[in-house]
Order: sequence, then structure tokens, then C-alpha cells
Amino acid sequence: MPLNVPFENSYAQLPERMYARLNPTPVRMPELLAFNRPLANELGISGTESATELAQIFAGNIIPEGADPISQAYAGHQFGNFVPSLGDGRAVLLGEVIDTNGQRKDIQLKGSGRTPFSRNGDGRAWLGPALREYVVSEAMHALGIPTSRALAAVTTGETIVRQEGAVPGAVITRVASSHIRIGTFQYFAARGDQEAVGELLNHAINRHYPQAESPLDFLRHVIDRQIELVSKWLGVGFIHGVMNTDNTLISGETIDYGPCAFLDRHHPETVFSSIDNFGRYAFDNQSNVLVWNIAQLASSLLILEADPDRVLNEYEEVVHAMPNRLEQERIKVFGKKLGISDIRQGDQTVIDQLLSIMTDQQADFTNTFRSLATGSAPFGLTAASDYKDWEKSWKRRLDAEHSPDETMLSANPALIPRNHRIEQMITAAVSGDLSVFMRLMDALSKPFADNPEFSDLALPPEIHEEVEATYCGT
Repeated sequence: MPLNVPFENSYAQLPERMYARLNPTPVRMPELLAFNRPLANELGISGTESATELAQIFAGNIIPEGADPISQAYAGHQFGNFVPSLGDGRAVLLGEVIDTNGQRKDIQLKGSGRTPFSRNGDGRAWLGPALREYVVSEAMHALGIPTSRALAAVTTGETIVRQEGAVPGAVITRVASSHIRIGTFQYFAARGDQEAVGELLNHAINRHYPQAESPLDFLRHVIDRQIELVSKWLGVGFIHGVMNTDNTLISGETIDYGPCAFLDRHHPETVFSSIDNFGRYAFDNQSNVLVWNIAQLASSLLILEADPDRVLNEYEEVVHAMPNRLEQERIKVFGKKLGISDIRQGDQTVIDQLLSIMTDQQADFTNTFRSLATGSAPFGLTAASDYKDWEKSWKRRLDAEHSPDETMLSANPALIPRNHRIEQMITAAVSGDLSVFMRLMDALSKPFADNPEFSDLALPPEIHEEVEATYCGT
């Protein structure tokens, strides 16, 4: 039985200046690396179990019945610089499905060849970033963080050239609630295309925020989702690496796992991205960047207002309220990590004192919080006098809480996709060994469990294992 994907496309029915219609570029010899069967079932996908046929489909060599392949147009601020025309330079949206929960989802091939938006790129992806995105996006899902997800990964049988040299090509199939970005609105607003911005807004409201009654109300809903998302990133030590407006989805999901990474030693100014030379997207600056990105969305939506000057103050108010709201949400997230569910005055001090001590002592972010959750002594902190004083004040604070251990265990993962483990997985995969990939996927599917079988994956890197930079893969 051939693969059945119950496509029900809507974005492809919007005005054609919003996208380019094209098929993926076929590859020479696709081979299936991974297929996320549970996710496929959730999407209502059924049919073939043939690895050969699945490889042909998810490499783009075979277009499933009902698909309506397009590459979407968008713009974006990249490291603060506006680029008016970006778009899907190496991705094709096969189409949309309504999943078993009644939610509309995009199915997109990434690395599927050149498009009209490729500029000077080859439109391809290589194996390393494809598998990084597969592992990290599924790990984020297991951690309870809104994210795009990985449906399939294939190698192409072709070699492409990147900074790393000649590397094996790959295509990853990802699933998201949509691929509408802040940059999508910017693309049309920058052209003064009020009609297209209005069409896009109506589509986005119907798809994501049907309760929104106006452009400003839509903006408020996007802000709510993004504040929740970025605060959750901070709670697991995640650094996106490229928080450009073209990588900020209006659905509030994480997308584009290029030079992403997780904290090992805690430091607020940590940067991994090889192209972030000035720390714009450093760990602790992600909240500030979100405010900046949302301001760009607000500017784009103002084109729809009959009298922009009259409502400008209202737009400014909701944007200017974001820093305080982000800080409140951060305190709430870290409060749960410390067993505090009822936030009160003074809790911010308790949280920030610990983070400061962790920075001074170069403590491992994940393991420190997990140790506090399990009741064991955080390695590297117990000898510090300032930690002992902090611990006393923290325990006094916990006296007023109910079941703090249970709260903390569900807020502090035992496992995250550690950067050095990701690099080891990529190295093994390039040599043809997928066992490291499969083991990581197994372990990270239950990140809050203490499983002795995976205890080695919880260890911080040795000095020679530390990852100093991550790359976007283009």
C-alpha cells in the first residue's frame, strides 16, 4: 500500500506572490536514516513500511498524492540587519494535514534543493545539521517545549561542500503548526503590500488565534506564546543561536536548530554560534532579542491600521510591557526549578543568587538543578561558603511550599542533548554508524527519568570534549 498523507492545504491557496510553486530537486540515491512512526500516526499518515519508498518520498524524489509543494517568501532581520528578500532557500512545504488532535500541521522538506529564494546557496543540507535538528527538536518536544518536530531523515547519496569540507547530503522532514514567521509579515510590509499583509493576518488568525479580533489583539497573542517559549528555553539552558526575525514563528514554536546549543557551565553571556561575533544571541540576551523581534512584527502590522499614529501608543504599550512580563515568567520558571510554586517577594533574589554562585563556580547548569531536585549535593558548589549561606535561605523558603521534591523533579531534566554528545553522534553517523544517534534518541525521549543505562549522557564534557562553536549548516 503506498504512503497515504491526508493533505488539506490552505497556505497554497493564498495569493501566489506569497510563495513559489515548485517540486523538490530529486537526489541520486536516497537512503532512510530515521522515520518517526509515532508522529506519522499522529499526523494520520498511513501506508507503506518500505524503507526504500519512504526514502524516495522524504528525499523529494516522489511527491505524495495530494501534496501542493511550495517555498514560502519571507524577509527578516539577521543579526539586526534587514534583508528584504529571504524565503525558503532550501526548503519545500509539501503541504498541510489535520492531525488526530484536530490541529493543522505543515510537512516540510529541508535540504530539498534550490528554490527561487536560494540566492547563491545550493539548496541542500548536510548530514550533521540534519541529525542535530532531528535529535534536538525531538528532545525539546520531550522536555515539554513548543517546537517543530522531526518526521524523517534521509541521506541523498550526494556530496556537498561546506565549511567542514566535502560532506554527505541529507534531507530532514520537519513538522510545525505553521512556518509563518515574523519575517513573513515583514516581507510584505516592506513592500507596502497592505493587501498581502491583511491576507496573511487573516490566515494566521484563523489558523492560530481565532479569538483575536484585531491586528493588535493578534500581536498580544503572539507575545503571550513567545514569552512562554523563550522563558522555557532559559529554564533548560537552551541557546537558539540565530534568533533572527525570520526564525521567530508566530505560532510560538521553536524552529531552525542551526547553531543551537545547551549550557554546560552556567554563564549568562555564553555564545556558541560561530557567526554571533558580538553576543547578540547570548543565553541571557534572548529575552531582550525577543522584545526587539516583536517590535518588528508590531511595525509590520501597523500598515493595516487606517490611522497608524492614533493607535501607535497602544502598540508601543504592549511591546514596552514585555521586559517586565518576561522577567516575571523567568522567575516563575526558575521558581519551579527550585521547588517554589507560589512566587512571592524575595524569590527573584533567591534565584539570582544561585545563578550568580553557579557562574562564579562554573557549575554545570543541568546537573546543579537536578542535584537540588533529587536532594543530593551539587557537585562543585558545596565547598563554597556563599552556597552554604544560599542553601540555608533556600530551605527556609521551601518550608512554606508543598511537595517541593515532586515539583522540582518535573522541572529539572536529568538529560539534555549535550553539545559534545551531538558532535559525537554526527561524527559516528558520517562514518556510517547510526547506533549513537539511536541511543541518544532513546535516552532523550524520557529526559526526566533517572535511568542508569544512560548515566554517562548526563556527564558534562571533559575539557577535550567541550564544544566551542556550532554552525548553521548552510
